[in-house]
Amino acid sequence: MDNSSKIKNLQTSQARKVRRTGGGTRPEWFKWAISQNVSSHVVKVSDCNIHYLLWEGPTPEECKGGLLFIHGGGGHAHWWSFLAPFFARHRKVAALDLSGMGDSGRRDEYNVQIRAAELLAVIDDAKLDANSYLIGHSFGGLIATKFAQLHGKKVCGVIMVDSPVRPPKLAANRKIRRRSKKRYYRDFISAARRFRLLPEQECENPFLVKHIAHHSITQTPEGWTWKFDETAMGSGRLREPYYRYLAEADCPMALVYGEKSALMDTETVDYMKSLMPRGSPIIPIPEAQHHLTLDQPIAFITAINAILGQWSTCNS
Repeated sequence: MDNSSKIKNLQTSQARKVRRTGGGTRPEWFKWAISQNVSSHVVKVSDCNIHYLLWEGPTPEECKGGLLFIHGGGGHAHWWSFLAPFFARHRKVAALDLSGMGDSGRRDEYNVQIRAAELLAVIDDAKLDANSYLIGHSFGGLIATKFAQLHGKKVCGVIMVDSPVRPPKLAANRKIRRRSKKRYYRDFISAARRFRLLPEQECENPFLVKHIAHHSITQTPEGWTWKFDETAMGSGRLREPYYRYLAEADCPMALVYGEKSALMDTETVDYMKSLMPRGSPIIPIPEAQHHLTLDQPIAFITAINAILGQWSTCNS
């Protein structure tokens, strides 16, 4: 049975469980995941505090290596906190807040070079061993291509998750939706009720959206608002030559994407495939949209484990 068939079977099983619980309750797997031990750390990178979460994993003798998860634009480490424990059974796992997002510090200016340095600093500070991998969703996957170009030999591979790398002309002509100005709310609940996924999509797991929203909000003198720095969300971050970084990646690359993602069409996937080393794993998640870790979390775990298993075999 191939990976796609396994994912479809697990997805069907998950859908049955969701229907039985009414879709809005918190299933046992989620309760288990967020109850696992996790520690909070800070490492300074170019005078900016970078926060990350760490799941220690098994004993050094049993550990199969490390994983570093990278969130998307405007996100934070807790986009991964309900998934990381499943990988921490066999690996040491970290998830960071990029500068200007989550609980990390802010900068006057942001660029891909400094973000690649942030990834490298967390890998070193968390003591993820040489047998480690990066997994980045959306903007996080794009940042990972720069890391792979500059520091690819520091890791065993990079998995991009619904991170569209488009041809130069198409990327240059593509209209980038401007974010509305950050709003402030009178209390936490009012802010949480306004939380929306971008790009917008339906999600059959509202408990996951609620979890993400809970960790996206902070209190300021002006009121309750989103944690990200608006400067960090400028359109310039999406105009980097990611196609060049991907083509010059100095480590194995893989792609996992939502079959129904608004950002990943056939042309984009085929173009990315042409830039990646021959035989690179490319796995579409059935029925998944852009935020596939939210609408198909179990299928996502299965896909990542399939890739890690394939690469472990190749590297053994």
